[in-house]
Amino acid sequence: MPSLKEFRTRISSVKSTQRITSAMKMVAAAKLRRAQEQAFAARPYAERMERMLGSLASGTGGPKLLSGTGKDDVHLLVVMTSDRGLCGAFNSSILRFVRTRVRDLRADGKEVKIFAVGRKGNMALRREFPNAVVESAEELAKPSPTFAGANSVATRVTEMFEAGEFDCCTVIYNRFVSALTQEVTPQQLIPFTLPEAAEEEEEATAGTAASYEFEPDEEEILDALLPRNLSVQVYRAMLETFASEQGARMTAMDSATRNAGDMIDKLTLTYNRTRQAFITKELIEIISGAEAL
Repeated sequence: MPSLKEFRTRISSVKSTQRITSAMKMVAAAKLRRAQEQAFAARPYAERMERMLGSLASGTGGPKLLSGTGKDDVHLLVVMTSDRGLCGAFNSSILRFVRTRVRDLRADGKEVKIFAVGRKGNMALRREFPNAVVESAEELAKPSPTFAGANSVATRVTEMFEAGEFDCCTVIYNRFVSALTQEVTPQQLIPFTLPEAAEEEEEATAGTAASYEFEPDEEEILDALLPRNLSVQVYRAMLETFASEQGARMTAMDSATRNAGDMIDKLTLTYNRTRQAFITKELIEIISGAEAL
């Protein structure tokens, strides 16, 4: 049986851990509010830009960023994960989805390349798919995501596409729903495709849609907007990922704090019972000694 000192040491250690997890929970909650506001604010702009590009693209063939190479032999997956751990199943859920996507694409005879954004994803994917990870970026969300960081990722993706290194590009990220729920979301960036929700809205309003005249023409506008749209969509994915990370961390740290409290209660109960047993044993020995005299 452990000694009383060992119980006291373990209780003290768990209490220290509880204070750390409680502090991390409060920090994540403070960051979550701002991150959530930024993610929600970015959605209308990104969705409206997608719909506008979809409207422009309907009347023209467009540049390669819009129409692609005409093939889908090589796929680039831009995987958004966190740079730090202690956020529950946030990273593991996205990595599980990526593993499935890579295996499905390879089963269809496609070549897969990975652009890992975030240290946790970069480390895990390099272990599992060492030859597939061709690019990586870390600490872009420190202290919070910036458009400059997203633009650097989008610029590198554009350079790779223009060099003919891939045919299709998909960004995979966790879409923020609530502090308890994050949805793994794939979004195709190249060639440009209108999301299903936007397509349904376009179809619903097709009969009442206004007719526009563009100056300059549609192709010139697309040439200017498509690279910017790529940066906007990557930035949106980074904001969603950051908000999801903070929500997952807050939830995980709350659970850890509660579990530490339960463990402290159990250890304290065991400590008191053990202490009482030692006291009872000493009393028995004293009484037995006195009777022997």
